[in-house]
Parts: sequence; C-alpha cells; structure tokens
Amino acid sequence: MEQLPKVFPLKCAVQNYLWGKKGHDSEVAKLSVSADPSFEVDDNTTYAELWMGTHPNGPSRIVSSSGDADIDLGNWVQKNADAIGKEMEKSKNLSFLFKVLSVKTALSIQAHPDVVLAEKIHKEKPEIYKDPNHKPEMAIALTPFKGLCGFRPIKEVAEFLKHIEEFRTAVGGQCAVKLMTASKCMDPKLHKEAMKNCFTGLMKQTKEVIHNQLSSLIDKVTQMEKEGQDISKYEAEVLLKVNKEFPGDVGCFAIYFLNVVNLKPGEAMFLRASLPHAYLSGDCIECMACSDNTIRAGLTPKLRDVNLLCEMLDYNSLSVAQAKFRPIQRGYVTYYKPDIEDFMVTKVEIPADSTSGVLHSMDSASICIVIQGEGQASSCSLVTALDLTRGSVFFIAANEEVHLTVSSPGMTVFRASYSVRLPSA
Repeated sequence: MEQLPKVFPLKCAVQNYLWGKKGHDSEVAKLSVSADPSFEVDDNTTYAELWMGTHPNGPSRIVSSSGDADIDLGNWVQKNADAIGKEMEKSKNLSFLFKVLSVKTALSIQAHPDVVLAEKIHKEKPEIYKDPNHKPEMAIALTPFKGLCGFRPIKEVAEFLKHIEEFRTAVGGQCAVKLMTASKCMDPKLHKEAMKNCFTGLMKQTKEVIHNQLSSLIDKVTQMEKEGQDISKYEAEVLLKVNKEFPGDVGCFAIYFLNVVNLKPGEAMFLRASLPHAYLSGDCIECMACSDNTIRAGLTPKLRDVNLLCEMLDYNSLSVAQAKFRPIQRGYVTYYKPDIEDFMVTKVEIPADSTSGVLHSMDSASICIVIQGEGQASSCSLVTALDLTRGSVFFIAANEEVHLTVSSPGMTVFRASYSVRLPSA
C-alpha cells in the first residue's frame, strides 16, 4: 500500500435515496460537482447523502498522488491505526460517520437505541439491528432546515387534543382525557405517563381509524385554506407536506406530539438515544456514531417496530429552544461537542478579510469538508499543498496541524473527529 502523508484528499460516496433533493437543487450534488467537475449531475436523479468515513456501505477512497482513488480509507485506517488517535486506535476504525444531507421528502419518525438496548436487540434480531452500537446524531443546518425533535411541552399537546377532534379520536378518547387532565398539574411523572399512553395509543391505532380521521382533517384544513381562514393552529404547513408525501400515514398525526424545529444555517440539533425525531426538509451537515441502528414507526415504507419504539422513547417534554443544541463559540471557531465520546464537529470560518487559518492538531484523526471558499491546505507532512475548493474533502491524521491559505473571500470548513478536550479559551 502506498506510503501516504498525514493529510490527503478523499473521494466520497453519494447515496441516491428517494427522499433526497433532485439534481442541482441538492447541496450534496452541488458540493460533489464543485469538488470534481467530472461528477455528472442528472436533474431527474435524487442526491440525498454524501458519506465521509469508513462505513462499509459507502467507504471513502483515498486520492493518491497519481490522482487515482483506489485506496479504501477503512483498509488504510486498519493498517495505520496509530495514525487515528489513542482512543480509536483500540478498535482500528473511526468512531464516527460524517455526512452532508439534502432532504426533500420527510425521513421516518425514528429513534436510536442506547448502548444497552443496541446490544440487546442486535443479539435478538441481528438481521434487522446489524450491530451492537448506539447511534447518536448531530444535524447542523447548511440551509434553512426543518425537523421534528423531542416531545412538545404537554400543554401544547393538550391544546391540539382539545381543538382537533380528529387527533383526539386517533389517539383514543380515554388517553386524550388523561393527557389533558395531566397537563393541568405539575407532576413530571404523570406528564410522561400520559404522553406515553397517548402516543402509544396513536401509533397502535387501527389503519382504518387513522385513514378516516386524517382524511377528515386534511379536507377540513384544505377547505379552511381556500376560504382564507387561519390554519396555523393545525401546523398546516407540516401536516399538508407529510400527508402529501405519505398519504394516510399515522406519522402525520405525530406532528402534534413532536416539536417542529426550524434551524437557521449554523444552528443544530443533537439527537441523543431514545429521542424521537424526523428530518423534514433542507440541507445539513450530519455526524453520527458509526452504526446502522434505527427504530422506525411512521412516515416510512421501511420496517416499523412500533412496540419497541413506543417502549424505549424518552417522553420528557422539551421546548423548541431546548431541542436546539448550543455550540461553543471561540472567535472564528465553533465547537459542536455533545456529551458523548464518539464524535464532535468543529466549524472553522475564516473571515473575508483574512487570508489564512489553522486547523489545530488533536489526538484524533479527522475528516474535513470545505463548504465555502477556495485555497490550499499545507502541513509538515505534505511536500505539495492540497488545492481546496468548495466540496473538497480531506483527511487529517491525529496530532497533525494544518494551515489554510485562502485565495477567495472567506472560507468555511466543517471538521469531524473523536470527541477531544477543547483547547484553552
């Protein structure tokens, strides 16, 4: 295998899932063609995800000095484990998978297991849950991004139940009354119990009841919209979108349980274990633990494990503000560092009036993608600097410092790594 420097470019896999944006509407496609002009974009094809990492379903390949992308990053990491940092060296693999997502159609209502549950379900159903690892995720908006995240404050759910008869019928009268009653007290335990009963009642409701009640609600909201009436209390924009994409699906009612979170570019959600969520639209950076474990129950043609999902969810209520992750800002560097070991994301923004920046060394290998700007990356191990443009992806070995020279106004780089201690402020 070719002897490589400690910084090298990557050619990354593009996934064409049906929920992705088509053609040049997709940030995934635009980044890919910017980095590689030979990449052909078809405006009738969906470009959903750009995978940066060692996952076997879409491993990145190393671009050698000859320009060939014939070296599998996962194989290189296994043979050069001493170059990825002492914490990941034990497993001889990267603990994270880095992505760009372009979402047109809603993704499934889902949650991910913690380590204990992941080990259990992998042992019981290895054909479905293919590894024993947890899968926390971070989504950082690149464009205005919309998603569902966590259970709403119970008073909001109670208001929907009070004013939307179809929702009340879909969850079941007894469950609805219990939640509305619980919303008037201050007992968090009662709140969680009522939320679980109500959500489970919805997800296990018969298809006939769901179809009839959803059809009635859609007809009502559509008619109100035609008449110019206020339909905001129905979460009409999201309701009509998900019903158009998944007509008659029980997940269309789940929007009344879950927070609708709108992220501006740079804002983030951290999707820890057992937190219900679904991406609805927009483009984002995503980083996750390297796992496939997803438990689904709505807005999907894939396998639904309703019993498991309803049992394992975190039914604590969150406000929209609480559903957003608060990064740490230090000058032109932003750290998205959740309370897990598997990954962190660093955003480096070199301002328009500056021509240089630094990606400081850390005891972790990292993968970087240029979202904005052009220039070069240089380090002690590089004989020739790497040319960088929008969409360029490159690998940095552990304990290697990289200097950026910017040739266009401003540069933005996102960097994924193992979660390491932050430098002193």
